[in-house]
Amino acid sequence: MRKFNRLGLMFLGSTAALALAGCDGASSVASPGEGTIVIPAPTPAPSPTSSPTPTAGTPAASCPSGFNDGGVVGNYRACRLPSLITGTLSLAKVAGVAYEMNGRVDVGVDAGGAGTGTQTGLLNIAAGVVIFANTTNSDNDFLIVNRGSRINAEGTETQPIVFTAQQNLTGGVTDESQGLWGGVILAGRAPISNCNATVAGGSVNCENVVEGTGNALYGGATANDTSGTFRYVQIRYSGTVISQNNELQGLTLGGVGSGTTIDHVQVHNSSDDGIEVFGGRVNMRYLVLTGADDDGLDTDVGWQGLVQFVIAAQKPNNTQTDNYSTEIDSNGNEDALPRQDYRLANFTFIDTSTATNAAMRIRGGADVTMVNGIVVSNTPCLNVVAGEASSSDKSTIRAANSALQDRGPPVFNSIFFACTGNLSATTTVNGITVTQAEQEALVAAGSNNTTNGTAANALQNGFYPTATTLAVPAFNAATLNPSGVGFMVQTSYIGAVSGPNDTWFRGWTCNSNRANFGTGSGACTGLPS
Repeated sequence: MRKFNRLGLMFLGSTAALALAGCDGASSVASPGEGTIVIPAPTPAPSPTSSPTPTAGTPAASCPSGFNDGGVVGNYRACRLPSLITGTLSLAKVAGVAYEMNGRVDVGVDAGGAGTGTQTGLLNIAAGVVIFANTTNSDNDFLIVNRGSRINAEGTETQPIVFTAQQNLTGGVTDESQGLWGGVILAGRAPISNCNATVAGGSVNCENVVEGTGNALYGGATANDTSGTFRYVQIRYSGTVISQNNELQGLTLGGVGSGTTIDHVQVHNSSDDGIEVFGGRVNMRYLVLTGADDDGLDTDVGWQGLVQFVIAAQKPNNTQTDNYSTEIDSNGNEDALPRQDYRLANFTFIDTSTATNAAMRIRGGADVTMVNGIVVSNTPCLNVVAGEASSSDKSTIRAANSALQDRGPPVFNSIFFACTGNLSATTTVNGITVTQAEQEALVAAGSNNTTNGTAANALQNGFYPTATTLAVPAFNAATLNPSGVGFMVQTSYIGAVSGPNDTWFRGWTCNSNRANFGTGSGACTGLPS
């Protein structure tokens, strides 16, 4: 996320508001805390039926039944999604067809945060489907799954689902393209800590407005809420900046519950964050974050979740000044509950930029546990920040306090740090500095951490481990699972992959100058056949 005081009032700037107000399907501007989404309600489109298969590589002659024809775009027939999806809409893979977002697309309407509202929308997306944003108009193009509705995006290793920009269909993108459209948003009903309004029911009554939408709400009282399934999916060239403090990421998860499945997801060349998590309880694994101009994985406002197997290769020539492979935050309200509790295992972070002060930032009084990682950075690896309490009681590194749901200082085990200069960097906020010595003590308190590694002995051939990193004893990540949860698994290695025979990232990803995943993956500038 960009480094402003975010998630305050989500008003669009006057110029942006005027521009969006005149666009069909664009985000409506509304005050935070509104309980409904103000969107026109067109007649729901019926589920499509397959049309005759055209010659491979040529546009389909027509759209499937129920979709408006947007004409030919590149080698595809553009078949337009409705601005509001109610009932069930299924996107079949049809040769020569790509599905078009023309402005904001809502799946369902807000069902409230209490968990008792009725589902109003279900979007099914078949393996191999391409969905693109119509960037020739001035609309703010993004897809949002509203609270209580679901998306079932089920790609496969050989047929990933691709969300992208129109320029990707017409040959108008390069390895440096970014910020061409908004991205994908899932809004759920799980607990968050940045309350803008209360909702009925449950022990946590809290909701707020999804950043970048103006009026879509997230958060609630249902920790195990489901927003559906998001598997074997690519999101390319996203990250629209609507106004200061008001941006869209590649994948935005607002109050998403633990009943949601997110795995095998690549976000490529987002002009903001790759994935940003605003509260909730969602768990994720097998993530590939390539070319983010801001943070690779950014987490905020009371998220309590597990992440395992992550490759994050940051944009090397960032235009933003504070960009991290991962940033953990609470947005200025450091003792708001629920407290963030981020548990990360088996990650490989590659940050060759010098436009930031560190590869990873932990702040906001968040609880963090990181195990089995490899961090390669042209800067220090770690920047721990405390903006509240006092010089003797620094929020992010203070001792455990059950009354504040605080499990204590950040924990690091089996991490191979290959940093330029010092292990850590310092930042003073509100007169409070977590010193280099204090940060180094956090790392020293863990087991099997290496603090003086080099890029050459950390990784080879991009993101594969070396003999040096393979020799680091792995921490049993399964011990990080909460009671009754079997999400994290034990590995015998650190980093995201075990070596050349580890293939979880192959086929469904795309290649660029950020990272090459082998011949089974096509170029990000092209599209799967």
